[in-house]
Amino acid sequence: MARLTVGTTESVFSAKLNAPADLWASGRAKGKGKAATDINRRLDEIRASALSHHRELSAVRENVTAEEVKTLLLGMAFGQETLLAYFRAHNEKFDKRVGVNRRAATAKSYWGAYSHLAKFLDEKYSLTDIPFTALDRSFIDKYDLHLRVDCKLSSGSILGQTVRLGTIINRAIADGIISADPFAGYEPPRPERKPKYLTDKEVDRLMTTPLASPKHYLIRDLFLFSCWTGIPHGDMSALTTENLSVAEDGEVWIKGKRGKTGVEYQVPLDDLPLQILERYRDTAPGGRLLPMYGNSDMNTALKKVARACGIGKPISWHSARHTFSTRALSHGVPIETVSRMLGHSRIDTTQIYAKVTDDKIATDTLGLGERIAGRFQFAI
Repeated sequence: MARLTVGTTESVFSAKLNAPADLWASGRAKGKGKAATDINRRLDEIRASALSHHRELSAVRENVTAEEVKTLLLGMAFGQETLLAYFRAHNEKFDKRVGVNRRAATAKSYWGAYSHLAKFLDEKYSLTDIPFTALDRSFIDKYDLHLRVDCKLSSGSILGQTVRLGTIINRAIADGIISADPFAGYEPPRPERKPKYLTDKEVDRLMTTPLASPKHYLIRDLFLFSCWTGIPHGDMSALTTENLSVAEDGEVWIKGKRGKTGVEYQVPLDDLPLQILERYRDTAPGGRLLPMYGNSDMNTALKKVARACGIGKPISWHSARHTFSTRALSHGVPIETVSRMLGHSRIDTTQIYAKVTDDKIATDTLGLGERIAGRFQFAI
């Protein structure tokens, strides 16, 4: 049996070596014969391997125990998995589902998170990978500091990186690879949420300000279509006449399935989006309803349109979705209905999109006052 000592902790294991009693002294085989040489060489290899594992563990955490080193040394089943190898396998499986029930942009974000983590291990610890058993809260805190100081990432970007890593950790916990969550107690500073929606006055400026080119008018119209329907860029690009539906009362609806989540959505069309559909009828190939540009081109042109209209806040195409949800809630549409129109699977996702404005609060409060007026009076 071999005894492994790390600090004040000890662990024993079988080295799977046999030595005659007359050759053994002070933990080594005596003599220079082949049997003694082979035994001592194997013992040296075990010791070197144990020291290597101890260095790897100590580089990222404190209070390493003999049992943890033994786990890596013997290659026990629960100690074989390493973080980057597991992360890489997850990403490769995710890639195969792109176009089926996963998006290419999400796959790209996972690979980006993988690259950041690999860079961290290389620069800070000169490691190409690290066992899951070496992870603890101090490792997460050091990674956060690396992203913040060395990579100079914003709070939002750090949140994105740690969320992706957290997903991998949670999967490893679910697979029984580790039992303790190294993220326990970690809460990254979240960026202050700034309004991403346009006010009614800003929307009015979009609709009434003269623009410089036909392309800018097209970009404006497409953005307004999204403001009135809540349909994001990717799903707008996929709209065809098959997505149009006319109800018995003559109201026109757009019905479809979100490309991102596969959740069905349906939105009634009022005059403005109907005018836009009529304005660009038969201008897009393949039976599509609208002549769309790529998301990057649309955002670049949209910023120029916003400046021309005197809108100082930074906006992107996604601002239209926030504008739709905020306007809908502010005009009394129940959040459950807004969630269905947005194609969300959970209400709390809709709450992130929607900003309840001061006007909505005032209206609701006045309405409450009118409903309970006269029902309660002081007795004295």
